[in-house]
Order: sequence, then C-alpha cells, then structure tokens
Amino acid sequence: MKNDGFTFRKRLRSFRYAFNGMRLLVTKEHNAWIHCFAAVCVVAAGFLLDISQMEWIAVVIVIGAVLALEAVNSALEAMADFVSPEYSEAIKRTKDLAAGAVLLMAIAAAVVGGIIFFPKLAALF
Repeated sequence: MKNDGFTFRKRLRSFRYAFNGMRLLVTKEHNAWIHCFAAVCVVAAGFLLDISQMEWIAVVIVIGAVLALEAVNSALEAMADFVSPEYSEAIKRTKDLAAGAVLLMAIAAAVVGGIIFFPKLAALF
C-alpha cells in the first residue's frame, strides 16, 4: 500500500470509512442486532439500577469489545467468502474460530453483567 504522507483530510476520510463500517455492522449483520439489543437492555438496566461509575466502565468496555469483535468476525467472514466462494475446510475453520472468539467475549460480557446486576436485582427482592 502506498504511503502518501499524513494529512488531516485523509485522517478525516478514514473516520468516514470507519463510521460506514459501524453503520454496516448495525444495519446488515444479524448477529450484531442481537448484541445491540442486549446492549440497549444492559444500558437501560444500568440506569434503572443506578450502577456505579466503575460498573459503567466495565459495562462500556465489554459492550465495545463484543461489538468490535463482531465487526472483525463479520469482516473476516466477508473476506473469506470472497476469497473462497466454494467450500473450504480451512475457510470453515477460520470462520468457526472467529465466531468462537465472539462467543467467548459475549460469555465474558455476560459474566461481567452477572457480577454487576445479580446483587442489585437480589437486593430488590
């Protein structure tokens, strides 16, 4: 890739591409819809249960990590499908590993959510 040097105009353009990637993630990727729905529910619960600043930091980090990993997974799957439209065991393994990474992060996010929200919910009953 040719490096034509740094300009603010090029940096601003790169943000446009990144925001387009985020738009594609939330409008075209079905699994991202599930993650976004879960994120909205968690944020609403955070406000309702008045979680602390440190708890918000944890929630924001895990939501961001799950969505970012979902974007990487989606990009990898799109590239793999383009490079090898026919079935390939190596491509399947690659896609499965990427999907597994998203699942691992989603499980970690659920554990963080449990640590934060279960005591607050238990205190209500």
